[in-house]
Amino acid sequence: MANRIHPTAVIGAGVELGDDNVIGPYTVIAGPARIGDGNWIGPHVTIGTPGEDRTREHPAAWDAAPTGDPDHDGHGVVIGSRNKIREYVSVHQGTWRTTTIGSDSYYLRGSHIAHDCVVEDGCTIASNVITGGHCHIWSGANLGMSTVLHQRVTVGPGAMVGMSSAVRKEVGAFTIAVGNPARTTGVNVVGLSRRGLDEATIEALGPWLKGKAELPGDGLVDRLPADLSTLIKAWDARPRDEH
Repeated sequence: MANRIHPTAVIGAGVELGDDNVIGPYTVIAGPARIGDGNWIGPHVTIGTPGEDRTREHPAAWDAAPTGDPDHDGHGVVIGSRNKIREYVSVHQGTWRTTTIGSDSYYLRGSHIAHDCVVEDGCTIASNVITGGHCHIWSGANLGMSTVLHQRVTVGPGAMVGMSSAVRKEVGAFTIAVGNPARTTGVNVVGLSRRGLDEATIEALGPWLKGKAELPGDGLVDRLPADLSTLIKAWDARPRDEH
C-alpha cells in the first residue's frame, strides 16, 4: 500500500520510505534515513536531526542530507517496521554508528532516542522517556514514564524500568529496576510467564538473571521457546564492555 503523508510533513533529501507508512502533520524526517513498512508516525515527530554534540555541525538537514563523517560508517537513522511513534517523539542521527530503531515497538508521546542509540524489537518506550547518547536497549524492554537513561547505558532484554527512574548503569535481562539511581528489585516474572515459562523454569534461571551464577548448563536454555533461547544466549555472550 502507498504511504499516507500529511501535506504539512517535511520529508528531506536522503530519506527512503517503505510502504504503508502513516506520517502525520508537521512531522520532519531528515536524511540520511531509512524507514521500513507499516509504521504509524504521528504529528510533530522529528526524525534525523543532528546528534546533540557541541563539536559537530548542525546543517539544515531537512533541505539536503548531510554527508556524515567520512572516517566512520553508520551515519543517520534506520527504523524498522510496524512501529507506533506518537506525537513529539524525537530521534537523532548517529555520529559514529547508525541510530537504529527495530520493529514492532511503541514509542509514546514525547519520548526521545538520542544519537547512536540502538533500540531493538518489541520495546515499549513510555511518555517522556529520555535516553542519553550511545545507549543500547535490547528486545522486549519496557521503560516507564519519565525514565532517564545516562549515556552509554545498556538495558537488557525483557527488562522493566519503573517510571521516573534514573538509570546510570546496566539493567539486567528480565529484571525490574526502579528508583534514583535505579536499582534492581527483582526478576520480571510476569514478562517471563507471558513468554511461556513456568514457575520452576523461572526459578532455575533466577540466579543467572540476578547476576549471581552462570547460565544453567543442563540444557535448560535449549528447551525454552526458540526466540527466548536465542535472546538469552545472545545476552549471555555479549561483550561486557559494550556499555
